[in-house]
Amino acid sequence: MTLPHAEPHRHGGFEDTIPPSGHQRWNKKPSYCRGLLDKALVPFFRVLQQPPSHLIKARQCKHKSRNMKRSGDSEGEKRRKRRRLLQELGNKKIPFLRPPDRGYQQLWDSSYSGLVLRRSCSVPAELHVRVQAALLTLRRKGCLLRDLVRIRERDVFTAVSRTLLGEPGHTYRYLDTRLFAIPWHSEDPEVKGQNCCDSDLSAACKALWELNTFFSSDVSQRKEGDRLTQCLKEEVEVKLSDEGDTGSKNSEDSKNSEGGDSESKQSEEGETESKHSEEWDIESKHSEEGCSGSKQEGEWETKSKPSSEEGESSEDKPSGVSASEHNEGKCPSLAPKALSGTQNKGVGLTAQWKPVAKMKHISSDHHVEDREEAASRQGCSQPSPPPVCTGPVKFNVTLLNYMDPAAMSQLKEEPYYGMGKMAVGWHHDENLISHSPVAVYSYNCHNDKGESSEGGSEERPCWRIGLKVAWDIHTPGLTLPLESGDCYYMRDDLNSTHQHCVLAGESARFSSTHRVAECSSGTLTYIQSRCEEALSNLRTDLETGSHSLLALLPTTLKHCEEIHNEVEFEWLRQYWFQGRRFARFCSWWTGPMEQLEKDWKLMETMTMLFLGTLEEEEGQEGEGRREMAEALLSALTDRHQQRQTWRDRCHSSLAQTLPPEEAPVDRPFWGVDDPSMPLPFDLADIINRVESLLWRM
Repeated sequence: MTLPHAEPHRHGGFEDTIPPSGHQRWNKKPSYCRGLLDKALVPFFRVLQQPPSHLIKARQCKHKSRNMKRSGDSEGEKRRKRRRLLQELGNKKIPFLRPPDRGYQQLWDSSYSGLVLRRSCSVPAELHVRVQAALLTLRRKGCLLRDLVRIRERDVFTAVSRTLLGEPGHTYRYLDTRLFAIPWHSEDPEVKGQNCCDSDLSAACKALWELNTFFSSDVSQRKEGDRLTQCLKEEVEVKLSDEGDTGSKNSEDSKNSEGGDSESKQSEEGETESKHSEEWDIESKHSEEGCSGSKQEGEWETKSKPSSEEGESSEDKPSGVSASEHNEGKCPSLAPKALSGTQNKGVGLTAQWKPVAKMKHISSDHHVEDREEAASRQGCSQPSPPPVCTGPVKFNVTLLNYMDPAAMSQLKEEPYYGMGKMAVGWHHDENLISHSPVAVYSYNCHNDKGESSEGGSEERPCWRIGLKVAWDIHTPGLTLPLESGDCYYMRDDLNSTHQHCVLAGESARFSSTHRVAECSSGTLTYIQSRCEEALSNLRTDLETGSHSLLALLPTTLKHCEEIHNEVEFEWLRQYWFQGRRFARFCSWWTGPMEQLEKDWKLMETMTMLFLGTLEEEEGQEGEGRREMAEALLSALTDRHQQRQTWRDRCHSSLAQTLPPEEAPVDRPFWGVDDPSMPLPFDLADIINRVESLLWRM
């Protein structure tokens, strides 16, 4: 029996039509048959036609499921791999080496060759003075703030405070958070002429630009052998010039004797570390980006989320920048016991390891998955294939971090090696150009006011970095203590094949982490060009001010709506979610963001015109019209869902704890009666209209 065409009926406040299944019209049937079929079939179709709210939820769930599929599969596979590794490891700790341990240099050469250390005494003293003053200035002015980031669909505060400096118009994205760079004030006339910051902040930004310039030229010149042996050579040379041969020898003897005490102390720490376990991995809910109790603390391999705390180094103790202080052995464990040093009893150094070159195949596939997963969460187009760093290095951003262990509650123990308390868990630095280096400057200060530490530093625990080969429980880990002012580089593929963590010292610590961020979709120039692409399809009558569309192709509609969503959720809402912090410190972004909001409003008008065109052409046949409706419905559903998510985040209990100048701003937002807006903020009714159009096609 063929199904008749039904008359339109009111449902949920909108007109819906039961789609015909046959060619016979309702009015061609006898009246008695018509009544029977009406009673029999209309309830059947009502079962098929869900209420509009259910339709929206169903489509949202489908859309969310589609976007989360790759992420869920990848994370599940990583969990399974971690479980297998943990089962293989059992209750044992993985060995790790420190500078006093036998075989330390050999392990560094064979498995961590991309790590290069530059001791504080080899960095120009005047650069130390300017950079450290700049860091204290940024801290004093309140530029370093904790971020409210998104981890596993939960908002959490980062444990460290941070800000981003870099090339004008650059951003850095991590954990669903886009940081907007305060421009460092270079000698470029276009930047130099802009008075976007006060004089003190401008001077601080310029000092960090000078450090960036130093790193860019130095990172490629440092030789592979520039490790501990080279550092000791530099110390001896400086000591000879200041105190003579005898003084240098005494300093070496002092270091060796103090190194034994340090070794004993660290060995005792290793014996009291908490055990790693599968439970730790499952319960860890925060990330390597500096969130307290970081997620990475419980992961062998972290997801590739553009990270922020990633590039941070770990320091030993606060010390001055003078060469004599560095030679006083404030972090004596840097002196290796080449042949006679006692092995660390707590880490089982008898285990054999493979050079990392033989282990790279283990992690390479997973890093490809990580990069794809990160790209899928960016909400915008990504380069394919990913760019690779070639030629001279030019760092385009630096992520500044400030960590005070006294203010960081519940620091967790490093679970796999027993390295100590972690300020930042195991992670890769993400959202970087492939094979690009990372350069880190470390600076310790005595207290929360940023006062430099003096005296008694030999008794304080060192800040250190820990390194390990990703997905590997056989190669020993490595720890590297850093004195205040020390720098280190991660070169070649070290960042992609290895992970690193930051092991907390006692004093407060700054780090300036310079990187070549992958900014193909993260600069102001990029998003402005995207706006131009979308608005090129909008015609404006100069006399009347009315708008019309130039092209109505499905591909054009889809492209414009993708840009529309990108501008709103990757730029406008990201910017305002971080409150008014950027305008407080620097006015550079104020004008560009106002213009982006104007362009976005025109895109709202374009969406209204697309919708109007679809409704005006109702009744016309054509696959292109259905394709347009489906593309518009997908974009509107995504927009509706994301707006609700951002509103929930802005009004969350965590967000309400922030002071007014730092609290998230729910912008753009407008009421139902706002005459200046072409479409409502809540798109539920609009989505229902498009759904209804598709039913009738």
